Amino acid sequence: MAAQLMAAHAATVPDISVELDLATACADGAAESMLVRDAAVPASGDGARPPLVVIGHRGKGMNALASPDERLQEVKENSVRSFNDAARVAGVGYVEFDVQVTKDGCPVIFHDNFIFTEQDGEISGKRVTDLGLDEFLSYGPQKDQGKVGRPLLRKLKDGRILRWDVQSDDAFCTLREAFEDVDTRVGFNIELKFDDDLLYQDEELTGILQAILKVVFEHGEERPVIFSSFQPDAARLIRKLQDQYPVFFLTDGGTQLYADPRRNSLDEAIRLCRAGGLQGIVSEARAVFRHPSAVARVKEAGLSLLTYGQLNNGPEAVYMQHLMGVDGVIVDLVKEITDAVAEFCAAVAPEPDQENTEVGRFELLDMAAPVKMTPQFSQREISFLLRLIPELAQ
Repeated sequence: MAAQLMAAHAATVPDISVELDLATACADGAAESMLVRDAAVPASGDGARPPLVVIGHRGKGMNALASPDERLQEVKENSVRSFNDAARVAGVGYVEFDVQVTKDGCPVIFHDNFIFTEQDGEISGKRVTDLGLDEFLSYGPQKDQGKVGRPLLRKLKDGRILRWDVQSDDAFCTLREAFEDVDTRVGFNIELKFDDDLLYQDEELTGILQAILKVVFEHGEERPVIFSSFQPDAARLIRKLQDQYPVFFLTDGGTQLYADPRRNSLDEAIRLCRAGGLQGIVSEARAVFRHPSAVARVKEAGLSLLTYGQLNNGPEAVYMQHLMGVDGVIVDLVKEITDAVAEFCAAVAPEPDQENTEVGRFELLDMAAPVKMTPQFSQREISFLLRLIPELAQ
């Protein structure tokens, strides 16, 4: 069975996972680009729904400026252009992006904590949340063709600072502009971005979240929206502040350790979600592969499960998660993965002469428990799994 993320209101549908018959969904053409806006309304006239939700990371993919893969410098991440490029790819259900609030109270879309520029040969950086809106928008390409923006640089994790050059550039945007200018066929996965190195009090978090919610309530209309955050208290508070949109907790799942124990395992994430009334978890994909039995515990808790990370740019890893019961994947290589997901549907669709036979489906088993059944895979599925094993073993 596969679960579909719904755009229904969390108040009326606390569990946003709906169990679907995967074989039927695929046979009915679930690979077609569609977006379910209401649990009671089929995604298309024939009742088909996507078996796996594909979410574009920062739009049509993050910008990895040091990567030899030119696809990761194709279009400016977290921009209206990137979001619309992703929306044009058949099979994309949502775009994910990062929202911070400027010092004058405007929610803007930007991933990094600091923004860098160069002037007179000197490189300088400022915290995004210490900038006013006008200063934030002054970096990089400008919407007004008569203006020249400040040079835009980016600091990499290894400390290098590179010029932020991409093939298709675009200006920075506010959250309001994203709602106004991005194709309404895609939903928004809004990551509430906070600095891991800062301590936040509930009062401060509440003010930031209220500024974001004001824009969403005023401009969200019928667009599906999911909130997510690595900051446990931000996730808890935005669930308390509203019950219209689902809230997911983002976690590394133990692949990286933090001082806050709530961030250090999938089981801790489950506990946080149940205590705070959250609807799902977004986990680093590696954590799911390291602890596959946790998927069953997530589902038993009534939660949806999405994943992110570099493994999600490999079709084999995405396919394995699909078989494990993951509901959706956040990916950079949007076109490649949506094409692969369409192939997954073909791989598990039942043969015309097969009746009452479920192909490509298996029960997720606790490896410590006695084996109760043998998975039945097609030759295509076996090929995917064999190609996946060496990558995961590394």
